[in-house]
Amino acid sequence: MSAWLPVAPCTPQACARHTGAVRSPLPALLRLLAGCTWTLLGVACALPVRLLPAPPRGWLVRRWARCVPRAFGVRVTVRVHPYDPGSGGELVVANHISWLDIPLVASVLPGRMLAKSEVGRWPLLGRLAGLGSTLFIDRDRLRALPGAVDTVAAALRAGSRVVAFPEGSTWCGRGSGGVFRPAVFQAAIDAEVSVRPVRITYGTAGAVAFVGDDPLVASLWRVVRAAGLTAEVDVLAPIPAGARAFVPASGGPGRRALARAARAAVVGIDLTATARAAADQTAVASDRANRPAASVHH
Repeated sequence: MSAWLPVAPCTPQACARHTGAVRSPLPALLRLLAGCTWTLLGVACALPVRLLPAPPRGWLVRRWARCVPRAFGVRVTVRVHPYDPGSGGELVVANHISWLDIPLVASVLPGRMLAKSEVGRWPLLGRLAGLGSTLFIDRDRLRALPGAVDTVAAALRAGSRVVAFPEGSTWCGRGSGGVFRPAVFQAAIDAEVSVRPVRITYGTAGAVAFVGDDPLVASLWRVVRAAGLTAEVDVLAPIPAGARAFVPASGGPGRRALARAARAAVVGIDLTATARAAADQTAVASDRANRPAASVHH
């Protein structure tokens, strides 16, 4: 376990199960072929698409990414908080449940994915990730962490949108998920770019959960067998990290505050209300501790 490599308690046996309606094997097989065909199309077209100017390239990536989950039988709803993206870089962070998270985010905010080096060795998806300018990191080497942060910061300064899943591992979608690891947020502070939180929610999380040592083939088949799968993508308001917004006067780890703020947005927690409630509880406890003891009369 390291800053890049947390361990989720989710396992395929306990979490990756679908209990709702299912497709019969033949329609499921057709869905699987359709999804793999769209993925292969992305691999085949990735190199020539990279040669296009940014506007048409982004449009094509979004259109392709929207078709991938639909081809696998997932209905998608997208809600975007209105904002002016500007012309600079941007760090996009989202909760992580499934391999479907990647095309879902790319369908709205295509960018350079931040992924573990093992992804580059995956069949089809690894090849596509490499052609898509993915930033691969070696999560097993903690000494590589500063260099990885510098690489991400350089990409952000160059105007790239970088997409990361700061939980560091997939979670089953039940509960509030994992803690957002602060390392990647240091890159946003160094590059002085905003952080864009994205919330991903699945109607049937157990069917799409890709956790633990779950084989990719088994996950693909579970998704296409499940009928009526839905996904919601909420692109939330940006959090400014520039102009030293999250760097305290003490020079401490402002990345931790930024990570907490981003996770609170994704989970839907009001940090101000939480802090106020904690302060109220502390005040009550202090008042009780300082209150004179009641007199005892015999």
